[in-house]
Amino acid sequence: MNRPPAAARTPDGLSRRLGPADAVVIGLGSMIGAGVFAVLAPAARAAGTGLLPGLALAALVAYCNATSSARLAARYPASGGTYVYGRERLGDFWGCLAGWAFVVGKTASCAAMALTVGSYAWPGQEHAVAVAAVVALTAANCTGVHRSVLLTRVIVGLVLAVLAAVVVACLSSGASDAARPAVGADGGFGGVLQAAGLLFFAFAGYARIATLGEEVRDPARTIPRAVPVALGIALAVYALVAVAVLTVLGPRQLADARAPLSDAVRAAGAGGLVPVVRAGAAVAALGSLLALILGVSRTVLAMARDRRLPHVLSAVHPRFKVPHRAELAVGAVVAALAATADVRGAIGFSSFGVLLYYAVANAAALTLTRAEGRPPRVVPVAGLAGCLALAFALPAASVLLGAAVLAAGAAAHGVGRVLAARSER
Repeated sequence: MNRPPAAARTPDGLSRRLGPADAVVIGLGSMIGAGVFAVLAPAARAAGTGLLPGLALAALVAYCNATSSARLAARYPASGGTYVYGRERLGDFWGCLAGWAFVVGKTASCAAMALTVGSYAWPGQEHAVAVAAVVALTAANCTGVHRSVLLTRVIVGLVLAVLAAVVVACLSSGASDAARPAVGADGGFGGVLQAAGLLFFAFAGYARIATLGEEVRDPARTIPRAVPVALGIALAVYALVAVAVLTVLGPRQLADARAPLSDAVRAAGAGGLVPVVRAGAAVAALGSLLALILGVSRTVLAMARDRRLPHVLSAVHPRFKVPHRAELAVGAVVAALAATADVRGAIGFSSFGVLLYYAVANAAALTLTRAEGRPPRVVPVAGLAGCLALAFALPAASVLLGAAVLAAGAAAHGVGRVLAARSER
């Protein structure tokens, strides 16, 4: 395969240190995160007995997105993910729109993950703990991506061990008496769709592999292999956990649970695991936060290189080979949000932005030729339709807020083009 044009335009400076196993770990660190500890209850509330079909629908949309993203990442192995793909395949406007949706939406996700750490680690002091977590992980990222991968590997191992303990405790106990009768109402197709949108939020981390394209060895081979592997492992873990928790609680009790996994192990007669589950949730949120900061900072780097964000953010540290200014800027914004904001209302907006980001990725994948590695056409078509359906199934307030913020980004792009044209005259 010829060297893609984007790679020729991207200055060298980042170090290709990540192998296939590292790429899979980064994807898992983003997906096997706080979502599995929190998202099952609202998904059950929306879908009732349709929770598992909602999980399957979310996985299907995620698979389509992952396939499209992997093929594009192999063609354009540069930092920035769909910002780069949209720019190269659809035009500058769509690339900038995707980049803006990702940066703003995922910055809100970073703040949510930081506050999740605080709420589990020290209830009542979640804002202070959240800020401390952001500062610590930003510092870790600035010392080199290889160290970040090592930390992510440890976090993923610990979280998988906790989830395995939950599954064993629940399945070995059998369903409780309370879970056996009327297991809950069917939320209908609309409920399944809404649950899929919530559950998709927990799957969305595989994009972090693509946004680190310049730091992966042999990206044309590594990224298309790592993305489906990470997604498949995450799906298997989520399915096992969902079945185990449903076995003990049933959809009705699960829908009312404030801490679903803690409630499940307590109902299974394994109350001694509750502190372990709480600790696992905090560690999982740390892993998600670490991977999110990595991904957002690389998209900021790519947009700063193209002067869609301040060019000063495009610097790469001469020793650690990381975009340290972009990471510090992202860390500062996330810390400010974590210190002051209630991000629960921002989750819907974040989901809206992420789904539109992947919609652009699928549209870009449709323009690939067979020689460029285009996936079967049904894959990006289904991914595009699925992303739009899930995005507009979100609450109206989230859709309106998301549309307003994206419109502001589009307006800023238009103003930037006008100013650039005037400066060239």
